[in-house]
Amino acid sequence: MTEISLPVLERIAAALERLAPAPIASADPMAHPAYLWRDGALYPVRGFAPLPLSLLQGLDRQRDALLTNLRRLADGHAAQDVLLWGARGTGKSALVKASVAAVQAERPERLALVSVDTLDSLPALFAMLEGVKRSFALFIDDLGFDEAGEARKLRSLLDGGAEARPAHVRLLVTANRRHLLPRDLSEQDSAINPRDVVDDQLALADRFGLSLGFHALDQDGYLAIVRAYADRHALPFDGEEAVNWATRRGSRSGRVAWQYIVDLAGRMGRAL
Repeated sequence: MTEISLPVLERIAAALERLAPAPIASADPMAHPAYLWRDGALYPVRGFAPLPLSLLQGLDRQRDALLTNLRRLADGHAAQDVLLWGARGTGKSALVKASVAAVQAERPERLALVSVDTLDSLPALFAMLEGVKRSFALFIDDLGFDEAGEARKLRSLLDGGAEARPAHVRLLVTANRRHLLPRDLSEQDSAINPRDVVDDQLALADRFGLSLGFHALDQDGYLAIVRAYADRHALPFDGEEAVNWATRRGSRSGRVAWQYIVDLAGRMGRAL
């Protein structure tokens, strides 16, 4: 067998290093209002401009509770992880972003939003943010589980697990249901006590110190949102037309209200 000399091995190693992609450089965690956490790095969100809180109609109770919690977080005080649950299109995600922006306006550079799409990467993100002199709201949007193990993983992270979570980092999670069950509960078929399996999963929601419910809008609530959007963009308000739009869509929600406004502006040759 032919031996390869050390210089040859060193040249091969150097060539492989040149071929390997350079490590991804994270954005400065003190420099931007909002970030994406992806592939082990922070990326600044371009054009972070959430809706003004005044446009989020019918959410006064949820708004006030979330703002109070975020202010505590920004001030370095004890704050809760937050679960925002309820019907689709009712303003959960919009309220998260608008509330963070409102607190940032009050307390510049003391709070940032970080959008996270995978639970597996959270420990690495916690480690990166550990020594940063700024508070962070980690945003997990539309959370759902395919397996029970994923729910247990998040529960462990919320409880602290083997390694303590930074006190200046808290989770804001949106979900369609209050009880964060896996989408497939077929594992119960073989469980010794199926109720224990369900109770184990329901326990995840209890790990959130603040739980905010969002419910389907009635017609008056829907029209209030349409009117607020129309007034902001100097568009005519036609309640009957807005209701007909929602009826055709089969839903009354903040999302449907905005889609109607987009359609109205387009028909009038206006940009938003």
